[in-house]
Amino acid sequence: MGASGVEGLARQCSASGVGRASGISRGAARGTFRGSESALGASLEQFTLRRLRSTDSISEITQLLHRAYKPQVEMGLKPLAGRQGDDITRERCENSECWLAVMPAGSTDRTRERIGGVILYEEQEKVTFPPFFLRPEVAHFAQFAVDPDLQGAGIGRALLEKVESRAREEAKVELALSMAEPDAKLFSFYVKRGFRLVDYWQWPYTNYRSCIMSKSLQA
Repeated sequence: MGASGVEGLARQCSASGVGRASGISRGAARGTFRGSESALGASLEQFTLRRLRSTDSISEITQLLHRAYKPQVEMGLKPLAGRQGDDITRERCENSECWLAVMPAGSTDRTRERIGGVILYEEQEKVTFPPFFLRPEVAHFAQFAVDPDLQGAGIGRALLEKVESRAREEAKVELALSMAEPDAKLFSFYVKRGFRLVDYWQWPYTNYRSCIMSKSLQA
């Protein structure tokens, strides 16, 4: 259930992908990062990047997506991630390599782990993809979101760096995404991070045209 638009000005985005194994991992790779201060001023001790586990709450991910994609919904757009239910969230996570940014128990006044961000690498879908996504040298990501309460702590940057590193590991030379064309501020966000416009696409489940953007991974 692929690429909806990218959400939330310089904060979230959504993109579609094709072709990987299940996003649920038992022995997930990890990376720990030192957080800065969130948009609410709450000091974040750290967050960990890891693969989705079978014990993770799909409902928590869905609710995070709805909060993160709210700005585009308020623009009158209909991104899939901003309205999908738990069944679609589960399907999308299982049909991709799903990475989470997890806040440890005890941080942000929580007594248990909190999912602070999510991104899908190489999501599979049943719908037709943009031709650019189907090129063998191109990787892509989707359903990228950071909880609005935790923005400014480096979570989004770390998630983007993770999918970029995964693409390099697979010898890809381009990393692509799909984002809502009406979101001009988000378009500028990606341009500043090295992405360029390569095409346009109309997904069957959105009410807007999407920009297909890509970043060269070649030195």
